[in-house]
Order: sequence, then C-alpha cells, then structure tokens
Amino acid sequence: MTSLDRAATFETVLEAVSTRRSWSSVTSDAPTHDELARIVAAAGRVADHSSLRPWRIVALRGDARLRLGKAIAKASKDRKPSDKPLKAPLVLAIVVAAKPSHKVPRWEQEAVASGVAHTMSLLLDAAGWGVFWRTGWYTRHKAMRKAHGLADHEELLGWLYVGGVPEAKRKGTRRLVDPERFLTEL
Repeated sequence: MTSLDRAATFETVLEAVSTRRSWSSVTSDAPTHDELARIVAAAGRVADHSSLRPWRIVALRGDARLRLGKAIAKASKDRKPSDKPLKAPLVLAIVVAAKPSHKVPRWEQEAVASGVAHTMSLLLDAAGWGVFWRTGWYTRHKAMRKAHGLADHEELLGWLYVGGVPEAKRKGTRRLVDPERFLTEL
C-alpha cells in the first residue's frame, strides 16, 4: 500500500468515526447473519493481549427479544415484560468470556470485549445501520445470565441495538470533542 493509499484509507476511516452517531429509533431492517459475521470477524481484530479472545456475541432476533424482555422484567421485579428489546430487530449481547491468565487481568479482558463492541458499532454505522448501546444495572442479574446462557466465567456487558436508519432522520451529527481538553503530553 502506498502512502497515498494509506492517507486515503485514513481519511475514510476518520470520516466514518467522526460521523458515527447513536440511533435510539431504528426501522425493522437488520443485517443478515452473513453480514453480521463479517463485522464480528473484523471487530475481533481489536488489540487483545495474548490473543485470548475473551468475548462472544449473542444475537437476539424475533422471539428471543421477547424472552429478553421477560428477563429484564424479572430482574426489575416488574409484572409486564420490558419492551426495550423490541426497539430494534436485532439485539447483540456483548459478553465477556474471561479466560484464566497470569498475564492478562480480568479488567483488561473486559476492555477487549468493550473494544469489540465499540468496533462493531463503528462498522455497523459505517455500513449504514442504526446502532445504539444499552446497559443497565440488570446486566449482572441472574435472570440475565440465564436468558443469555452465560457460563460461570462470563459476564454481560450490555447490548448493541441494531436496525435500519429511518430515512427522515439520516441527517444530524455530534460535535467532535475538543482534543486539547483530553490530550496531554509529558
């Protein structure tokens, strides 16, 4: 790759990252399994000390979202299932699947799983999908563990809600942060 090619690639990626936004309202369209698999494969390239791959993604579509709504209600002690999982046709549970390691502490493995989730959100956004990240205190509740089929060494970080971008709302951006507030040098 030439330096011109690298510069063009950098500008393309910078533009995609700079214009990323969350979509709290999405349409009923969603990526196919094959489209999602490509995104997961690419997101799995995040920095990962010792290549532990301490994460996995659980895709919830259709009735699986109803079961998630029931689990949220159980955790919240609500009588009525939560309708939150129905706000998108695809809900991606981000799971930390920590591995035993004397070199890589659990917090670092959680950071890798978070990096995968963020990279997936960037890739989904760049592919034209609406995405928003949802968390909550109940991610660590036993009802969530059961609903997602988590093993003893796994924890739920949260969910990426994914769907189509409403045509009427395609415009709009967030302001970039002031880099001078966050960038220091020693």
